[in-house]
Amino acid sequence: MYDPTGLTVLVLFGVVILVLSILARRTGANAPVLLTLGGVALAFIPVTADLRVPPELVVLLFLPALLYWESLTTSLQEIRQDLRTLVLSSVFLVLATAGAVAVTAHHVLGIGWPIAFVLGAIVAPTDATAVSAVARSLPRRELTMLRAESLVNDGTALVLFGVALAVALGEQEFSPLGALGDFALSYVGGTLIGLAVAWLAVLARRAARDPMLENVVSVLTPFVAFLLAEEIHASGVLAVVVCGLAIGRVGPRLISARTRVQAHAFWRITTFLLNAALFVLVGVQLPRALADVSSRSVGAAIGAALLIAAVVVVTRLAWYYTIPYLIRLVDRRAAQRARRISARGRLPLGWCGFRGAVSLAIALAVPLTTTTGAPLPERDLLIVVAFGVILVTLVGQGLTLPWVIRFARYAPDTAVDEEILLARRRTLEAALDALDRVATEHAASEDVVRRLRTEHERRRHLLDPPDEDPDEADHDAEKSLRMALLEERRARLLRLRDEAEIDDAVLMVVQAELDNEEMGLRGAPGPE
Repeated sequence: MYDPTGLTVLVLFGVVILVLSILARRTGANAPVLLTLGGVALAFIPVTADLRVPPELVVLLFLPALLYWESLTTSLQEIRQDLRTLVLSSVFLVLATAGAVAVTAHHVLGIGWPIAFVLGAIVAPTDATAVSAVARSLPRRELTMLRAESLVNDGTALVLFGVALAVALGEQEFSPLGALGDFALSYVGGTLIGLAVAWLAVLARRAARDPMLENVVSVLTPFVAFLLAEEIHASGVLAVVVCGLAIGRVGPRLISARTRVQAHAFWRITTFLLNAALFVLVGVQLPRALADVSSRSVGAAIGAALLIAAVVVVTRLAWYYTIPYLIRLVDRRAAQRARRISARGRLPLGWCGFRGAVSLAIALAVPLTTTTGAPLPERDLLIVVAFGVILVTLVGQGLTLPWVIRFARYAPDTAVDEEILLARRRTLEAALDALDRVATEHAASEDVVRRLRTEHERRRHLLDPPDEDPDEADHDAEKSLRMALLEERRARLLRLRDEAEIDDAVLMVVQAELDNEEMGLRGAPGPE
């Protein structure tokens, strides 16, 4: 007989995710917080009480998929506009946080320097999925800054973790030049691998020429990028992010509507389940982490976790209220002055330092022994502190974020709605401009042309919805004409994005609308 334990665990996780997600939507509660608490409750059920999470499961399965979707849906245009801020927060803020944690751990908790820096690397990076789940009510620019930071800073933390762990294990002596070389290889190698895999993915999609096979390419892409980068000791995280950003940029020109609709549905449900499962896993692992503490008392371990969490939070707030103001003294260009964020508006950016999957994976990946076979000192404490920082930032800061956002007094963010309206108007104008030419090419009758012109003019002026149920005559010609006009609208939409009149995120919204129109014309797809 088969052992049903594994299936039981999967079903329990699925039920908890479904019930708590519904509860969060009905009550307006913070979904990640509920899922984490649900995981804690699962830890007391016998079938899941002994559940241990292999770190490679998080690193090799969860992380590439989640980062790929986050990068596909992040605006490269917005990233470029705030590139300096991104570099500072995703590289130097990570190093500053790791340094502050290491100093505190060494001088206050009595942890040796190598292990102290290992701890700093564990808790330094923010989590992209946690940011997206908890901070989605922020204005577009601030949310994009946080998402971009959390996508890139994982690579910085993982390189720092590798250097600190090698020293802690006795595998090598610390060398500033060696560490700098590791960072250079990580970033340059990860970027090049990401671009190369994006190019290969485009070639594979062109060869497939079938929506189902193209989406198989889509599923494989982040894992190929991650593995190839890790093979050359570059940043797999950065490779996935660069690959996703590149495909997100060129994809609208290369990928068919049917392929996009399939891919969007697949990635939405997959990343939702993976993201929710990670929060549940954090909760499940917490009681066992506390039970496994042996180097110190449970109370001392909890106190250490709260101390390090406070250092993490204070360091981030101090960064956001010092570094930007120092930069203002140097860079006083008018363009930069126009993009400055007020002190109130800066508070949510400093408050949204949520930790999550990456910190969990790095903590669990710490080995039990050194190269000599001796137990690695303070490993149990590292895991408890990592869980503590995740919970404090996710639960404490997550629950208080709505009040922080209200304190910031952000002006109503209407930019997205305005750009969507602009894109809809311009694409309809493109269809009207091309109607006569395209009608001639498709041999459409005057009745069809007149009906489509009336429909598009009404929609352009945001009047009544178009007439339904046209006559059966000229049905094929009308269908081909509608398809051709959709292509004209897509071309105009891409030009608006390329000329920076609209954002990548706006392009995705309007493109999805056009894709849905095309699917309506083609009819529901059958099994493939």
